[in-house]
Amino acid sequence: MRLADALRQANQQASRPGNALRVHLACGITPLHLQTFLTAHLANRVPEQPVTVETGAFGDLLGNIERARRDPADGIAAVIEWSDLDPRLGFRTTGGWPPDGLADIVSGAASRLNALKSAILAVGDRVPVSVSLPTLPLPPCFRPPTTHAESHALVLREAVWAFAASLADNPSIRVVDPQSLDAESPPGQRLDLARDLQCGFPYRVEHANALAERLAALLRPATAKKGLITDLDHTLWRGIAGEDGVDALSWHLDSGDHAFALYQQMLASLADLGILIGVASRNDPIVVEQALAREDLLVPRDTFFPIEAGWGSKSESVARILDAWNIGPQDVVFVDDSAMERAEVAAAFPNLECLAFPSDDDESVLTLLNTLRDRFGKTSVSPEDRLRRTSLQAASARSAACPEEFLAAANAELRMSWNAPDARCLDLINKTNQFNLNGRRLDEGEWRRRPADPTAFLMAVSYRDKFGPLGKIAVVLGRQAETGTVLDSWVMSCRAFARRIEHQTLTALFERLETDAIRLAFEPTNRNGPMQEFLTAVTGQAPTGELTIPRESFEARCPRCYGKVIWDERTERAADTLLLDRVSGSAG
Repeated sequence: MRLADALRQANQQASRPGNALRVHLACGITPLHLQTFLTAHLANRVPEQPVTVETGAFGDLLGNIERARRDPADGIAAVIEWSDLDPRLGFRTTGGWPPDGLADIVSGAASRLNALKSAILAVGDRVPVSVSLPTLPLPPCFRPPTTHAESHALVLREAVWAFAASLADNPSIRVVDPQSLDAESPPGQRLDLARDLQCGFPYRVEHANALAERLAALLRPATAKKGLITDLDHTLWRGIAGEDGVDALSWHLDSGDHAFALYQQMLASLADLGILIGVASRNDPIVVEQALAREDLLVPRDTFFPIEAGWGSKSESVARILDAWNIGPQDVVFVDDSAMERAEVAAAFPNLECLAFPSDDDESVLTLLNTLRDRFGKTSVSPEDRLRRTSLQAASARSAACPEEFLAAANAELRMSWNAPDARCLDLINKTNQFNLNGRRLDEGEWRRRPADPTAFLMAVSYRDKFGPLGKIAVVLGRQAETGTVLDSWVMSCRAFARRIEHQTLTALFERLETDAIRLAFEPTNRNGPMQEFLTAVTGQAPTGELTIPRESFEARCPRCYGKVIWDERTERAADTLLLDRVSGSAG
């Protein structure tokens, strides 16, 4: 992004309606263009609301972080440079570079890193934090020539890496990857010494843009896609299975086809994250099964579901895969070596991202692998992620019994947890679209502040039946308002459809809250059709906005529900403790 574009974007977004996304930029340098670029990149990532980036005092990184903790916003971007660890490691201070003073600099920097770590961990308990490590070159303050690695400099870098590693274990704290930054902003082209000496802003414009882009991406990460559909011939392997024969297919180093092995390795890695991997191949189904059964394939055969092999169009195969997964094309990536096949799929599904497999360009394969990691990468993996493929496979294998017979024989068990928020709950709220009360998303700051509200409650639902567990598949967020019980958010995974879990969830809420009516903050979206169908069924009319469901009328329309409902005793005890804490706090 050019500076002029960033200035224009920053100015235009200020007029957006709604509450602003507030972010603290905590740094010791003059923020200048870094603030502008961070505002612009955040505005691109949250186009529905205005963005405000606030800064602190010059030269006081630690104080700025601690002040941000006392005035919590929606996120903090902490930018560390060498001068924040010791002014003598910058260029604006003439504190001296005597050889016998280097040990003192290293010792002081270590102490400073410990203080920064404590402050960042404390603020990370309340809001998401993105952190960048020192990006500028160290000054020539060491004894050997600049071509020599000096021990004090290495110890400094070691301390910074240890500091970063200790922060990266915290799910609320994300550290800018130096390798990614190096690829876009070469280390030797970052420092603007003249501007640093003039006004305390040490970055060239290009570096400020690259750094701000990554800080924004960590504070407001893109939603990971859910599924990848891959071609086979000249994509998963070198060769055409139906013409060359199964045994002639290659992905081996000694034949010069190792790029295909790297792609297979990436697919296996993504599958371990719970990403769905499907196959769309214009091929003989029998030959495809034989090829996928080869023992030297680096991605297990059962990774692929479903496998669409035949002679129809790729877009038809993709449509059937999307239907089997029950997810939208915007959540899927299609990989094929054929430009014609990609164009045909893109024409049928404009929102589906189509990527080329560069079968004759090994260098470009790395670009593809990095792109796939960016589209699908996750900082954490839940048990539900790993259950996704097996639950879909089990669903496809069920007998075609009538719904009542199937539900009655499923041996379902629903486990309800109360006021036990976790990462899976937030993940469901921010990724679920079809059974979604209103499409509203929650940022991490708001999510972390909710438990402090004595009127708020959260109920999560986990499900299993004789076909296997689905894990945590539904979440309800609500509050006890003066006008009664209000549900602000209610989502359910599409994998749980057709089991009447939504009816049992509402029944459990009526019983738990001992209320005669529940008000729902419903808003129609272009994707929450299943929620609209459910509300129509239980109210007798199509919903258009906020509505109230009386318990008596719901029970009159509720179909028979099967299965056992269990309240999780651990969350029951936690809820009782939380209630006692709130009462004690109020009394005190």
